[in-house]
Amino acid sequence: MAKTKNNKAAHAAGALSEGLVIKNTGSRYDVLLDGKGTDDTSRTVACKVKGNFRLKGIRTTNPVAVGDRVSILVNDDGSAYITAITPRRNYIIRRASNLSKEASILAANLDGAMLVASLKHPVTSTNFIDRFLATAEAYRVEATLVINKTDLLDEPEDKELLEAVCYLYRSIGYRVIEVSALHSEGLDEVRDVLRDRITLLSGNSGVGKSTMINALVPGLDLKTAAISDVHDQGTHTTTFSEMFPLPFGGWIIDTPGVRGFGTIEMNANEVSHYFPEIFKESAECRFGDCTHTHEPGCAVLKALDENRISQSRYNSYLSILNDADEGKYRAPQ
Repeated sequence: MAKTKNNKAAHAAGALSEGLVIKNTGSRYDVLLDGKGTDDTSRTVACKVKGNFRLKGIRTTNPVAVGDRVSILVNDDGSAYITAITPRRNYIIRRASNLSKEASILAANLDGAMLVASLKHPVTSTNFIDRFLATAEAYRVEATLVINKTDLLDEPEDKELLEAVCYLYRSIGYRVIEVSALHSEGLDEVRDVLRDRITLLSGNSGVGKSTMINALVPGLDLKTAAISDVHDQGTHTTTFSEMFPLPFGGWIIDTPGVRGFGTIEMNANEVSHYFPEIFKESAECRFGDCTHTHEPGCAVLKALDENRISQSRYNSYLSILNDADEGKYRAPQ
């Protein structure tokens, strides 16, 4: 989307306007003003932040997020500032880094979130998948899992792994879509999920998210890069968050690839609520405050022993408990 070279030309100086944040570059935010369609780039204003928009009790690296509804003020010199944020109906947040106590808001005011993963070149860990899904559950955002690069899964053991991963998450209740973005396979189902909705796209670096977006939005031509042969990891081709209109209706929010998904502001007593199969079994626990780690009469541990809850999902549950309770819990050996 083209930039406005002169904010004064875009809107009368001194006027207060409403709009949608469609891009965050770290130093500025591009705001699409209300009133015209997405193809009218003269309605896009580059803004800085004025005032304190930090979430109460949370230190965030970005006080404003893509997807925010905001008020802006254009000054006589052509500069523009975001002066207020409309209360968010939801957002997706992650720890800025493993050692940081700061959070990064990936996007706000979402109808859905789509995690793009791959099982080969690179491998997306189930822990990463589970942390993303649990975060979406915590903020009441419907999540879809897309397994991309299925064209690389040509060995029998690869196909067995794909079948097992799809079965695991579908059995819990998640929608799982098998995709080869390179060959445009499975994209019709992706379009069905995205149509007429605002959807966050996230994933590890190198899983083919940009390739998938290019296939969904012809002419966009986002940068893509090859996977490192040494580390089997992708490089960051998306360096900032940006919202794109979809030709079939709706918006997608593209975010930089990440290698870890640290959870934040989760209460240890509520972590089990964000794992649907664990929450379901916990209704039968002997104690109402059961942590599902050691207590007698724990229905979750019983279901784990009977393979009705997967070990990988349970380990992910414990890893988030570690985040919430300073490393107190460990997976059973």
